Parts: sequence; structure tokens; C-alpha cells
Amino acid sequence: MSKFNLQSLYGPTGDQPQAIEKLVDGVKGGANHQVLLGVTGSGKTFTIANVIQELQIPTLVVSHNKTLAAQLYQELREFFPENAVSYFVSYYDYYQPEAYVPRTDTYIEKEAEINKEIDKLRLRATTNLLTRNDTIVVASVSCIYNIGSPQEFGNFVLELNVGQAMPRELILKRLTELQYERGDFGFFRGTFRVHGETIDIFPAYEDFAVRVELDNEKVESIDRIDPLTGKSELKIDSDQIGIENYLVYPAKHYMTNPSTYQEVFVKIRKDLEEQVSWLKRQGKELEAYRLDKRVKYDLEMIAEVGYVNGIENYSRYFDGRNPGDPPYTMLDYFKHSYGDNFLVVIDESHMTIPQIGGMYNGDVARKQTLIDFGFRLPSAYDNRPLRFEEFIARVPQAIYTSATPAKWELQKATTNYQLQTTDRKYKKNVWAVDERRKTVDGIVEQLVRPTGIPDPEVDIRPTKGQIDNLINEIEARIAKKQRTLVTTLTKRMAEDLSTYLEEKGVKVHYLHSEIQTLDRIDILDDLRAGNYDVLVGINLLREGLDLPEVSLVAILDADKEGFLRSTTSLVQTMGRAARHIEGKVIMYADKKTDSMNRAIDEVERRRKIQFEYNQKHNITPQSIEKPIRAKLIEREAQSREPLFYFEGAKNKLAYGIEKNVVSNLENIDFDDMTPQDRNKMKRKLKVAMNQAARDLNFELAARFRDRIREVDNTL
Repeated sequence: MSKFNLQSLYGPTGDQPQAIEKLVDGVKGGANHQVLLGVTGSGKTFTIANVIQELQIPTLVVSHNKTLAAQLYQELREFFPENAVSYFVSYYDYYQPEAYVPRTDTYIEKEAEINKEIDKLRLRATTNLLTRNDTIVVASVSCIYNIGSPQEFGNFVLELNVGQAMPRELILKRLTELQYERGDFGFFRGTFRVHGETIDIFPAYEDFAVRVELDNEKVESIDRIDPLTGKSELKIDSDQIGIENYLVYPAKHYMTNPSTYQEVFVKIRKDLEEQVSWLKRQGKELEAYRLDKRVKYDLEMIAEVGYVNGIENYSRYFDGRNPGDPPYTMLDYFKHSYGDNFLVVIDESHMTIPQIGGMYNGDVARKQTLIDFGFRLPSAYDNRPLRFEEFIARVPQAIYTSATPAKWELQKATTNYQLQTTDRKYKKNVWAVDERRKTVDGIVEQLVRPTGIPDPEVDIRPTKGQIDNLINEIEARIAKKQRTLVTTLTKRMAEDLSTYLEEKGVKVHYLHSEIQTLDRIDILDDLRAGNYDVLVGINLLREGLDLPEVSLVAILDADKEGFLRSTTSLVQTMGRAARHIEGKVIMYADKKTDSMNRAIDEVERRRKIQFEYNQKHNITPQSIEKPIRAKLIEREAQSREPLFYFEGAKNKLAYGIEKNVVSNLENIDFDDMTPQDRNKMKRKLKVAMNQAARDLNFELAARFRDRIREVDNTL
């Protein structure tokens, strides 16, 4: 059994050692739910890595979006370079689910563009789960969606052994059953090619290909080869699969067993007959005809090639599930391989838990319309995400990490935890441990940063004359070469305030949801570099906003209760100033709301603990120093050769597109181009789209995709 081997240049410091010890003891003691309440910059990911190292059990880490999942995947892969760290998120660059709009009688067919790189990582994740014990999977909420039975996926393998009697035709048939395509003129993941007695297989989940040499219908040798050059590389590592044998897993997650077709088709046809009769009784003759034709066509395709677009809507028949039974998900792969001996970490739980809970209802509403109007059988209901209670039931032990955990996680972590008491002093501290009762149970706090920086000081000032006061504070920071963040309630207010500050000679920019993702990254980098001194926005509390140069956070209209001024939002926003030794928060308000009281009390509680720790251990706080990363496009240019160049381009950048073209992608006028130029531009954009997708820059990839479609329309 392979062991987790944490590799790091530094060890646990500050609050990390006690947090690691408590979390490990909790898991070993059978605690089903624990909360890691860690402040911004305290190293929660490193703490979790140490917990995995101590427990030596497979782990699923769930994040609420792809970008954060990618960051966690990269960090954990660096911590565990010798182990199987996998990435499992939705593999669509673009996804339009099947839907029907009765009001306009509009049927929207399922449309998707699959990211091949993400598909590879997803398949690698499930393959690792079936073949290794040292597996960490970092996933988005995609992990609660149907991906088919792990039992069937594990059974559908092609086992190749040197010396084994295996006719060529049998190997090719098995590869086809595993959903591999013959690619003699294009060799890429999920394909195979044949040259006489040599079969090259490019596994859908690997970066290398496998060459199988046959002699008199026997496997003579198995080599790992470079898929581009075809040159032989080292033999497959003996501690993974072995030099003498290789297992080929399916190219798709959802597999159907041909031996069950006869039995399954009988059930589908029976349900089809019942649903068609029901539709006719409702006077829906057109819908009944539509459903009958649709299902019969799908069955013919499955019988012929073993697959059809939308086959997941028949999944419960092939899986042997009853109506209403939950689908098979990533959690079932963990269960199948490890029983209950695995850990689930919910990152940023205050965001991720509500997202998991909301997936099911939206899916059901869409499926209801498709079924009522004859586009799908009722079995489509069972191709769905897990309900929240089903998800929780499949989690043997969980650790919820957040700087602001929500009430649900806290209540789950300990039955003695008091969220509401008659004592107003304790009622305000939503996340604070009740010191009178000493009932910490499953709540582990990590409040001390390795740098010793305390949470920022909070100052409340009246709204009258707030802009003039704010300008004075900004100028004081500019004199010290420090930066300022200002949060407003609306986009219009953010833009107007930016304009006003600019007129006053302040280098300022606004940031909100209408700013393109690529531009947002550049704006944040420009702020750090000093090209801007102030950033104005609505919601600048997003996780991952790491700006060590920011020493002041100003919150306008702090007394306006609501989502943007809730306790959680205020604490998260104030945390943006927690990476600077002179960090300070100014709230402009005419009254102190309950949310403000709770947020301020929580920050003061944390500051007290942090100061006491620094004094006890003789620690002098130091500001975080972090190099400014290169611009996204330029960073990629440094790491690989550009794919294409523009004639006369001053800066030869990755993606093969000039920077100003990327920034103004929507302004390219294809009507002014000749057909030849349009085709050239389309090729460049397509390569750029694929490259951006490989770099996990999905927003930029989507922009390239949209422009490609416009080129097609003009052509």
C-alpha cells in the first residue's frame, strides 16, 4: 500500500500544530463532523495536508467553484508529489442542458463542448480510486452528479499481459466496447490505431500512449510511448501497473453492459408504453408520438454502438436502480474502493454547503417540463445530482473549513454549541466558542497566522462627509505606498465613486461582475504594482483575493442590512486587510446593526487571542511579501512556445493572439475580412481556445468559443 508522503520546506507553525492534533484526534475518535475555523492567511490548506499525512486515508476535497478547486489541486499536488492527487470538475467549456420552453414552444437540444484535458483528469480520478490507496481528489460540486456505477466501470477493463493469448480482433473489439475510437489519422486521448500486429492505445486518462506488440495472436511486449513521436519511453512503473501487464479502463464514465440489453430494453419499452398511454389520455397526441420516436431511436443506437447522446437519462435501467433511488457519484467510487475509510473536506463551507443543497431542485424543475411534453421518459428524473440529505448520508467523516462557517456546520460539529443564548454578549459572537461552557467539541479554531499579523483594527465613522474623510485616508496610504479597497452597494455607485476619485487625482479603478475575468486579473495586478492606489467594488470579499499591499478597507453604507452587509460578508471583507501589518477597516455608518456588532465582536475576539499568542511567544508581526505574478498571457508565453504568431506583432504571446486582440476580442469585425482571412482567424481562435482550456482559464476559452461561432455564421 502506497503511503501519503507530505513534502514541504516548512513545518506547522502558529495555531497549525494544535489544529492538526485536534482534527486528527477527532477523526480517529469517530467524529462525523468537524469545523476548522481558520482566519484568512492562517494556512488552512497546509493544515488539511498535515491531517491527511497523519491519518493516511484517501480524501475528497470539495470546493464551490472550478477556479478555487484548481488552486487547491495545485497546492495539494505540490504537497504530495508522489501520491495520486486528482482533479474532478465539470468537463464542459460550454454547456447548454436539454430544455423545453412551453410558452414559446421552443425545444433546446443539449449542446456541450467538452474540455478534453478536464475529461482526462476526471477519468484519471476515477481510475486512481479503483487502483490506488493513496488518492486525493479535489472536486467541485460536480462530484454529486451521476457518473455511472463504479462496479460497471471497474468491470469494463481490458487486461493485457505479456505472453497472453489475445487475438488482434478481440483486442480491437474490447477497445470499441470501452468507447475508444479508431484514430489512424488522428491519435489523441480515447483513441487507438493499428499497424499490422502493432496496436497503439492512447488511454483517455493518461499523458502517454501504450504500444502492444503481437506475435501469433499473443502479446509479445507492452511499451509506453510518446503519443506524438511514437518513440518508446520507459516501461510502465512496476509499483503502479507492472512491466508485464497493463489495464485499459473505459474512455467514458458511463458504460453499458451488452449482456443486459435484452432485459433492460424490455423494461424501457414497458415504461415507454405506459407513458405514451398516459400522454394520450391527457390529450397530448403530439407529445406521445414524439416520445415514442425518440425512445425507439435511442434504443436502436444503444443496441448498435452501445452509446447515444443522452444515455444518462436511461441510467437507472442499466444501473439496476429503482425509481427515486440516488445516482452513482464520485462518493460511490470512494465507497466502492475504501468502504467508510475516507475523509471529506468541504472547503469554504459557508459557500459550498448551500450550493450542494441547491443543485437538486433546479434540475428537477427542468426535467419535469421535458417529461410532461414528451421529450423524455420519467426515468430522466433519476439522472440527477444527489439531494442534500443523500450527500450527507454518504459522507463518513467531514471537516468543514472556513473563516466564517455557517450555522449548519457549527450545529453539526457539536450538539453543545450555543448559537443563540439569552446573554447578548455571547449571542453576538456567532462563531465564538462559548468560554463559559468550554464546549468546543468539533470546532477547531486556527486564528494565529504564521506571520503574526493580527486581524485589522475596526473604526466606525459617520456617513456625513464620508467621501472627504475617505479621500484623506486614501492620501495617507498613498504617502506610505499602500493600497486601499472600497466597497459599495451598487455597480453605479462603484463607477461614480471611481470617476469622482479620479477627478481628485487618485489613481483608481472599479471592479464588479461586468468586468471580464482576464481584465479583473490585470486590474488586481496593477493595484499591487502601484498603477492604481485604490480599487472600488461591490463584493471584494471573494476567496482567493490575495493583496498584501492593501492596508485599508473602507466599507460604505455598512449599516444597510442585507447579503452584502451580513455578518459573514463583513468579516470576509475585513479580512482583506489582514495581510498588512498596518491593516485597518473603516465602516461608514450612522448606526450599529446587529451584523456589524457580531462582526466587530468576532474580530476583536480574534485580535485578543492573536496579541496574547504573539506576546507569549515573543513574535513580532511581519507583513506578507509576495511577488506579483506575471500577466496571465505573458506568464503562459514564458512557459511554452507560442502556437501562432501575428505578422508584425511586437509581443509574441501565448495563444498566438496579440494582447490587444485578446482584450478586445468582442470588437473583431469579421465582415471586413476576406473568406481566407476568416478561416485563418478561425483556426487561430480554435487553437487559442483549446490552449486556454488546457490552462484551466475557462472564461477566456468561452470568449474564444463565442467568436469562433460568429466566424462560422459569417462563413
